[in-house]
Amino acid sequence: MNLDWVSKDGKLLLGARIVRTFSYGFLSVILAIYLKLIGFGDIAIGLVLTTTLVNSVFFNLFSSAYADKIGRKNTLIIFAVLMIASSVIFFVTDNYVALVIAALVGTINVTGSEVGAFLSLEQALLPQTVKDIKKRNSIFAIYNAVGTFAMSAGVLVSGLPSVLQNYGLDKIGAIKSLFLIYAACAVIVLAIYLFLSKNIEVKDNAPKSSLSLKNISPKSRGIIAKMSTLFAVDSFGGGFVIQSIISFWFYTRFGADLTSLSYIFAIAGVLTAISYMASTKIASKIGLVNTMVFTHIPSNVLMILLAFAPSFSIAISLFFARMSLSQMDVPTRQSYLMGVVSEDERIPAAVFTNTSRNISQAVSPSLSGIIISTLSLSAPFVVGGVLKIVYDVGIFFSFRKIKPPEEL
Repeated sequence: MNLDWVSKDGKLLLGARIVRTFSYGFLSVILAIYLKLIGFGDIAIGLVLTTTLVNSVFFNLFSSAYADKIGRKNTLIIFAVLMIASSVIFFVTDNYVALVIAALVGTINVTGSEVGAFLSLEQALLPQTVKDIKKRNSIFAIYNAVGTFAMSAGVLVSGLPSVLQNYGLDKIGAIKSLFLIYAACAVIVLAIYLFLSKNIEVKDNAPKSSLSLKNISPKSRGIIAKMSTLFAVDSFGGGFVIQSIISFWFYTRFGADLTSLSYIFAIAGVLTAISYMASTKIASKIGLVNTMVFTHIPSNVLMILLAFAPSFSIAISLFFARMSLSQMDVPTRQSYLMGVVSEDERIPAAVFTNTSRNISQAVSPSLSGIIISTLSLSAPFVVGGVLKIVYDVGIFFSFRKIKPPEEL
C-alpha cells in the first residue's frame, strides 16, 4: 500500500495503533475468563470491566483540558507509561482492589475495539497528517483497518495459554503470561511516540483545546452536543456486547475453549478490517451518514438473532455476518465529525463525543452481569441490539442534511 500522501507522524500514529490494538486483541478475549478462573463472580467481573471504561472517560477529559498545554506528544507518552503500569499490576497480583485500581488508572482495553485514552487525541491528529481533504476518509479507514488486522493477530495469541499448559504451567499461570506480552507492547508504543515531531502540536496562534465548548462555533456546538447524545445511546447498547462478554458467552454457553475463541475473533477481525476499507468506497457513492446507518441497522438485527442461536455453528455464522457490517460506521463517523467541524475544534469534538461514548459504555458491563444473573446469558444481545437501532434512526434523521465539505 502506497502511503506517500501520509506524513511521517501519520505513519508513526498508524504504527502505534497497530502495536496497541495487537495487545488489545488477546486481552479482550482472556480477561473476563481469567477473572472467572481466579474466583470472581459475574457481577464482580462486570464491575472490573466497567472500571476499565471509566478510565477512558477520565483520560479523554484530561486530553481535552491539558493536551495542548503540556503537549500532545507528552500526553501520548503519559498514556503509554500508564499502559505499562497497569499491565504489570495485572501480572503481579490477583487482589481485587489492586486490579480495580489498575483498571482505573491504567489503559486496560477489553472492548475488542479502541475506546480508550489514545483514541480521541489520535483521531484529532490524523486529518492534519494528510494534505488532501479527499484523503481524510481514507486515512480513517486505514487507521481502523490496520488496527483491526493487528487486533485479529493479537486475538490468535489468546490461544497461547493452551500451548503453555503443555509445558507445565497451570491454566491461570498460563493466562497471566499474556500480561507480560501486553507490557512489552506498551513499551514499544512508548518508543514510537518518542519519535513524533513538533508538527502534531497546536500552532502558536491557534486556539488551544479545553474542557469548555464556549470557544466553539454555535453550529459546531449543536452538532457536537447532538452527536454526543446519540453516540451515548449507541455505546450504552454496545457496552452490553463488548468482546470480553461475547467471549464469555461463547465460553459459557457452548463450551468454546481459548483456542477456538482465538480463531473466531481473529476471523471476525479480518472481516471487520475488510469492511473498513469497503466503507470508504460505499461512502463515496452514498455519503457518510447513509453508510453509517444503512450498514449498522442490519448488523444490529443480526446481533439480536445471535441471542437465539440454537447451535454453535449457527451462532458463529451469525456473529461473522454481524462483524462484516457492524463496524462500517466507525471510520465514517470519525471522518464525518472531523469534516463538519473546523481544525481547531477537532480535539474537543473528538473528546466530547468519545467521552459521552465512554461514560455510557462504562455502565453497561455491570448491568450485563446483573442481566445475565437474573434473566439469561443471552439477554444482553437483545438489549444492546435494540438500543443501537434507536441510535441508527436518530443519526439518520438528525444529520442526513448536514454534509461535510467534500459532499457539498
